[in-house]
Amino acid sequence: MWLKIRKSNPIFQLFLWLYAIISLYPLVWMLFYSLKDNNEIFVTNPFGFPTNLRFENYTSAISEFNVPQYFLNSVFVTVITVVGTIVLAVMFAYSAARLRWRGKTIAQMYIVVGMFVPVQVIMIPLAILVRDFNLTNTYSSLIIPYIAFNISFSSMVFYGFFRTIPNELEESACLDGANIYQTFYKIMLPLVKPSIATMVIFVFLAAWNEYPIALMLISDESLKTLPLGLQFFQGQFTTDWGAMGAAMTIASLPTVLVYILFSEQVEKAMTVGSAVKG
Repeated sequence: MWLKIRKSNPIFQLFLWLYAIISLYPLVWMLFYSLKDNNEIFVTNPFGFPTNLRFENYTSAISEFNVPQYFLNSVFVTVITVVGTIVLAVMFAYSAARLRWRGKTIAQMYIVVGMFVPVQVIMIPLAILVRDFNLTNTYSSLIIPYIAFNISFSSMVFYGFFRTIPNELEESACLDGANIYQTFYKIMLPLVKPSIATMVIFVFLAAWNEYPIALMLISDESLKTLPLGLQFFQGQFTTDWGAMGAAMTIASLPTVLVYILFSEQVEKAMTVGSAVKG
C-alpha cells in the first residue's frame, strides 16, 4: 500500500534537511578549508569553522601565482565550447527530428555512437591530428575536441524534446507564410529553451572540469586551464594548503553561478514535454 507523503510531514522535512546538509557540506568544508592554515586543516580543526579567517590565502592564490590566467583561459575555452556545442547540436537535432533528408538515419547512428567512445581510446589519434593541423598549444586544440565529445549527448537530448512538439505548430506556421528558418528560430527554438538551459549546465561542467585532453595537448603556461594549472599549483603549495583551498574555491564559483542562473529552466525541462502536448 502506497502512502501519500505530504510536504508538512515532519519526518519528510527532517529527511530533506539531512539530505540538504549532506549535499552542501562539501562546499562549506571547502570554503572553511580555504580560510585556514596548515595546522588547522590537518591537526587542530579539520572539519569545523576557521578560528581565524585567513583571507590572505586568496591574496596569495591570486597575486603570487598564475590563477587569474588559468581562470580566464578556462572561461574562454568553456564559453566557446558551450556556444559551439549548443548551436551545432540543436540544429542537427531539429533536422533529424522534424525534417526528411537522405542519410538521416546513418547520421543519427553516427552521432549516437559518439556517446560510447571513451576519451582514452582517442588520445593518441587526437594528439596526432592536433599535431598535423598545427594546433598544439592553441585554444582550438581544446575547443574542437570538447565540442566533438559533447555534441552527441546534447543532440540526443534536443532530439527527444523536438519529437514531443506537435506537428500542428509547424503546419500553422507554414500556413502563416513562415519558411523553415523562421519556423526554427521563432517557433521551435523557444519551445526547447528549458532543454538548452539543461545542456548549458552539462556542457559547461564537462568543459570546465576536463583534465586529460588539456594535460596531453597544452604545455604552454599561458594557455593552461584551471584543472591543469591546479595540478602544478599543488606542487608549488606543498606547505600552503590554505592557498590551495582558495584556488579551488575560486575555480568552483563559475559552476555554482551557472547552475543558479539556469536552475529554473532546468526545472521547466522536466515538464515541458507534457506541457507542449497539453
